[in-house]
Amino acid sequence: MSEIEVMTTASLGDTSYLLVSGDEAALVDPQRDSWELLESCTSRGVRIRYVLETHVHNDYVSGALEVRAATGATVAGPARAPYAFDHLPLAEDDEISVGDVTVRAMETPGHTAEHTSYLVFDDGDGSPTAVFTGGSLLVGTAGRTDLSGPGRTEELARAQFRTLRRLALLPDATRVLPTHGAGSSCAAGPAAGERTSTVGAERRTNPALTGGDEAEFVQGRLMGLPPYPAYYHHMAPINRKGPRVLGGPPALRPLTPAVVEGLAGGGAQVVDGRGRAEFAAAHLPDSLCDELDERFAALVGEIVPFGTRLVLVLPQPEEDAAREAVTQLLRIGYEDIAGYLAGGVGAWAAAGRPLRSFRTADVSELAGHLDGRRVLDVRPQSPAGPEDSVPGTLRVPLAELPHRIGEVPRDGELWVVCGSGRRATIAAGLLDRAGIPVTAVIRGGARELMAQA
Repeated sequence: MSEIEVMTTASLGDTSYLLVSGDEAALVDPQRDSWELLESCTSRGVRIRYVLETHVHNDYVSGALEVRAATGATVAGPARAPYAFDHLPLAEDDEISVGDVTVRAMETPGHTAEHTSYLVFDDGDGSPTAVFTGGSLLVGTAGRTDLSGPGRTEELARAQFRTLRRLALLPDATRVLPTHGAGSSCAAGPAAGERTSTVGAERRTNPALTGGDEAEFVQGRLMGLPPYPAYYHHMAPINRKGPRVLGGPPALRPLTPAVVEGLAGGGAQVVDGRGRAEFAAAHLPDSLCDELDERFAALVGEIVPFGTRLVLVLPQPEEDAAREAVTQLLRIGYEDIAGYLAGGVGAWAAAGRPLRSFRTADVSELAGHLDGRRVLDVRPQSPAGPEDSVPGTLRVPLAELPHRIGEVPRDGELWVVCGSGRRATIAAGLLDRAGIPVTAVIRGGARELMAQA
C-alpha cells in the first residue's frame, strides 16, 4: 500500500503531493522551496525516484529541477509539454513504477493544452485509488482555460469539458488530488476549502460536472473570470525553459541605511512588510506596504513589475521574517532581492533620513459621510459590476492603479477603501508617493459603506 502526503502552499492556493511506496517516492507538482521535504525524505530513508509535473505551471516557479539536482530524481511530465530540459515524456497510458505502485498517465487537456493527470494503482484489482488532477478537476470547480491567451480559450474550454466528463467516469472512491484549490487564481470559480475529494463527491456536487451541456460550459469559461495576477505572464516561459537551480534557500543580506538609499535611488523598490498602521505612521519615501503574511508575495506580484530589484523593510525578528519573505518571493520568480534594512525604520530615522506618513481611518469615519468626500475603491474587479460598487466612488483595482494613477484626482484629499484595509494601505502608499493627499481606511471596507448607502 502507498501513502500520499498532502503539502499545501496557502499563499498560492496550491497543493503538492508526495506518493510513497516502500522506500521510493514520487513528488507531484513541487514548489521551488522543497528543501525541507527532501531532508525529511532522506532522514526517513525514502528515495524520490520521480518528479511528476501535471502541466507547465502558470502560477509558480516549479521545483522540479531543484529536486532533480538534489536527489537525481527523474523529471517526468506531459509528452506534449515543450520543456527545453531533459525529462521523461509521458503520453496516454504510459506508466512508471514507484515501489509497488503503478502510476499511469491520463491526458487531460483543458487547463493547458498539454495537461496530464496521473492515476495511482496500488490495490491490485485494476481500479485506481487516486488521481492527481492538477488543474483539471478541482474540489468544487475546475481549472480556468484562459491562461494560454484569448485565442485558445474556447478550444481549451471544450477540451476541459470532455476531460471533466472523462474523469467523472472513474470509480466513486477514487481520491481527487488537485494542485490548484482555494486561493488560487488558476481556478475558474470559487474552490472549496477542502484540498482533496473523491470522484463520487465531485460528480454529485461540483458545478463543473452537474451543470449543463458543452455549450453552456464553454460560455461560462469565456466570460466572468477575474483577471489573473500580472506575474503569471512570466511563469510558463520560466518553467518551459527550466528555472535556475538555487540549491537551497538563499540568505538575505542586512543593509545599512546608506546602502538602501543608494539602491532605492538606482531603481530598487522598497517593500515594507510591517503592519498597515505602523507603515502609515512612518515609512521610507517611495516604499510600499505589504504585510508579511501568507499573501505577501502574491500582492507584490500584483503591483511590482516582474524583475524589479527589491529591498525589504521587515517586522521583528528580522532574520525569521527575511526567510519567510524570500521563500515566498522565490516561489513566483522574484529573485533580485538585494537585502533588508537592518534595524528597520528606527535605523533609517537614526541615520537622519526622512520618513513619510499618511492619515488612516476606520470605516465608521466614512460610513454615512460620503457626501463631499472623494473615495477610491481598490478592490479586485467583480463580475457583479455596479451591484458591487459604492455609489459615487471611483473604482480602480489595485493591480491597475500603478498605470492608471493619472486618472485619480489630485486637487483634494482622497479616501481609499478596499475589502478589509490591506489593499487600501498599499494603494495609499502608491498615491502618497505620487503626491496625492490620502487617507487610508485600514479597518473595515467597502461592504460596510454599501450597507450605509
